[in-house]
This record gives sequence, structure tokens and C-alpha cells, in this order.
Amino acid sequence: MELDSRTDRSFARARGRAALAAGVLGLLLAVGGCGASGDSSGSNEKAADSKYAPSGERAGAGADADGAASSAEDRADGKPSGVKAAPKPGAAATHVIRTATLSVEVKSVPKAVAAARGVAEGAGGLVATENTERLDDTYETSHLVLRVPQDRFQEVLRELAGSGKLLSRTSNAKDVTDQVVDVDSRIATQRASVARVRELMDRAEKISDVVALEGELSSRQSDLESLLAQQSSLKDRTSLATITLDLTPPDAPDDEGRDEDAGFLDALGGGWGAFVTMLRWVAVAFGAALPFLLTGALALLVWRALRRRGAARTAAPAGTPEKEGTPAP
Repeated sequence: MELDSRTDRSFARARGRAALAAGVLGLLLAVGGCGASGDSSGSNEKAADSKYAPSGERAGAGADADGAASSAEDRADGKPSGVKAAPKPGAAATHVIRTATLSVEVKSVPKAVAAARGVAEGAGGLVATENTERLDDTYETSHLVLRVPQDRFQEVLRELAGSGKLLSRTSNAKDVTDQVVDVDSRIATQRASVARVRELMDRAEKISDVVALEGELSSRQSDLESLLAQQSSLKDRTSLATITLDLTPPDAPDDEGRDEDAGFLDALGGGWGAFVTMLRWVAVAFGAALPFLLTGALALLVWRALRRRGAARTAAPAGTPEKEGTPAP
């Protein structure tokens, strides 16, 4: 009997535990079913709202749906919602603007210019600017602006620096990766904005709405074109490096390249040259002053003639003889 009573109590305890577990499981299922029905009803309401809402609100609802989908994907990958995935190594390229300035002394400027042009074009680049100035009949200088690919920048720089005597060299590198990424992102956003405005124009029924949307579309397309121009400029400067090259000839040497002291003949030649130069300047000064000297001399002659005539008139009455019959004093 004691064994039967113990067995009955064990069965009773087991049935109690089973009943408790069944009740908890049923409660969990009921709560899950309520949550699922709530989510489905909420999604149905959102779908209805987006169906009958204006197109602008529909675009916002689409953006919310996209954000929810991306959040769901992040949660599925085991990442918290709202946290952006870190870029994979090597996925984002580095964008750098490279510039350099070289000043090289060469024996023959025309040959050096031809060689620099060949180096740039051989590397896949081009000569953007070329300015040659002739100093005299023998010597000339040249200013070149070369554009070469980024991967050949250092190679071209070494070849140009080794074409003659390097006088000066400066190099600069500026990382614009963040700027490129920002411009690309803004272009994508602006394109989506233009597409939304065009969709609204297609669905607009009032003339006032169409006119307002046309103005908005023009403004957004202008902003998009400005961003595209920035993107093109950045692409050009990051894909091709800029090298500014100045080519100059060496100083003109002496006739025989000697540093001898001046001799008697050299001194005589120098003195004679100075004397001839002085005579030339004296002749120039005399020629410049000759009209004034002639005018002064002519004025002096006229003045002296007038003075003599006046003196003669004054002396004539004093020398006249007395008349006959006039008593002497």
C-alpha cells in the first residue's frame, strides 16, 4: 500500500508539472499570435496609407520601408540596427591629387623640350601648356605643364629631373578621398530627388502644381549639374598628375673661358670705347642745344644793333654846329 501511495503521488506531481508546462506554452503562443496579428494589421494600414497618400508622402513611406528592410538585413547578419557596415579592406580606393614643380638647367632647350614631350606622351600623358621665350639669338627658356597618369608620376619625375642640372624640385600630394565620396553620395541623392520630382510632374493634374514642380525640377537639375562638374574635375585631377617644368640654358661662357687680368690693349680698347661714347653723348647734347643757342645768338645780335642805333641818335644833336650871327656866350 505504501508503494502504491508513493506511486500515485509521483504520478500526480508529474501531471501537475506537465499541466504547468502546457499552460506556459499556451500563454507564449497566444502572446506571439497577438504580436504577429498586430504587425500584420500595422503593415496593412501603412500600405493603405501609402496607396492613398500624395506621392511625396509615398516617397517617404518607401524610404521608411527601405530603411526597415536594411535594418532587418542587419539584424539577420547579427549586427545591431542603425550601425553601418564597415567597408571591406581594399573596397574604397584612395584618391590623391599630385603636383610637382621642376627647374632644370639644360644645354639645349629645344632638345630638352622635345625630350620632355616624348616622356610625357610615352607615359600616356600630354603637354597641357608650352611657353618658349627667346632671350637673344642663341639662348631661350621654356615653361611646360605636363599631365601624366598617377601610376607613372614618379617615373616621369625622375626622367625629367635627370635631363640636365636640377636647380629646384617641389612635390605635393593631397588626399581628397573624403571629398570624392561626398560628391558621389550627393550626386546619387540628387538624382533620386530629380526622379521623384519628375514622377510628381507625371501625376500632377493642376497647372499651378505643374508650374511649381517645373521650377523645383530646374533648381534640382542645376544642383545636379554642378555636382557632376565637381566630380569630373576631381576625376581629372586624381587620374592625371600635374608637373610644371622650367627649362633654362646655362650662363653664356667667355670667348676662351679664361679668367686672365685685363692687359694694355684691353685697357686701351676700353678707354677708346669710353671716349667714343663720351663724344657721341656730347654730340647728342650739342645737337639738342643747338636750336636754343642759335635763337639766343640771333636775339643778341638784334639787341646790339638796336642799341647802336639808339646811341647814334642820342649823339647826333650834341654834335650839331652853331648858326652864323648867333652871339657867343
